[in-house]
Amino acid sequence: MNIMNQAIRHLSFIVVISILSACSSDRYQQKHDSTPTRIPSQAELKDAIARAEPHSRGGNKDYRVFGKPYKVLASAQGFEQTGTASWYGKKFHGHLTSNGEIYDMYTMSAAHKNLPLPTYLKVTNTANNRSVVVRVNDRGPFHQSRIIDLSYSAAYKLDMLKTGTAQVKITAITDFDKKTGKVKAPPITPAISIVSSTTPSASKSSAKQQSSPQEETAMGITTPYIQVLATSKKELAISTAEKLQTQYKQKTSYPEHKGLYRIQLGPISDIATLNALLLSLKENGYPNAYPRSAPQ
Repeated sequence: MNIMNQAIRHLSFIVVISILSACSSDRYQQKHDSTPTRIPSQAELKDAIARAEPHSRGGNKDYRVFGKPYKVLASAQGFEQTGTASWYGKKFHGHLTSNGEIYDMYTMSAAHKNLPLPTYLKVTNTANNRSVVVRVNDRGPFHQSRIIDLSYSAAYKLDMLKTGTAQVKITAITDFDKKTGKVKAPPITPAISIVSSTTPSASKSSAKQQSSPQEETAMGITTPYIQVLATSKKELAISTAEKLQTQYKQKTSYPEHKGLYRIQLGPISDIATLNALLLSLKENGYPNAYPRSAPQ
């Protein structure tokens, strides 16, 4: 009888140990991270739309990982950082992030060790100048040489999947309108007359005042124009250009090519102004607006 009791106790101990081991190892279905079986769709490659958000209830206290303490910043105001970015994918997909949300590798999100959650960041791959806007809702990467972990879609847009990591510059987006919670429009500059589809006939004096795309590139910005939309209706192109000039106080053109009028802003010599304009346009009825290197 004693032998049987001992056997039962031994078996129970094995069962308990097995259950505990399963609980500790089954959080993730994969031992190592892996690449998804499909690439992101066009909708999944759109930047996160930055807006003012309160700090989440979870993930905003100082913490410790592997015995190392980490301090959470009270604010992201003025935050900039350069370093190595990595990305995380299928292994973590569907699991909780540090602020209690569900990680979706196809959204424009990221993990950072110190920024308050959530924080919106502009991330630029310094090797190819590609940029993306992400929303930080997780903690990591807990690797000394890396400053940010990006979602699969963000990494795909930055063209860093082949190398796995990339040198990046990250800049916090914190300049929001108190009433609307949206990104503030860029500072108003003196109005410039709209350039119509007959741009080549502009006066010599106007031409001298305009910088060429090459000159804009020399000033450090490779995509100095924003194309807002294209339409075959000239009347719509004119009215939209007039509306945009009134709203944003930037040079506006609508050159025609093969029956399409392309409404564009630019040239814009300052990258911060261009990005603020782009975010504002996407939030205000022009989700397909994108930067381009030359007018047409």
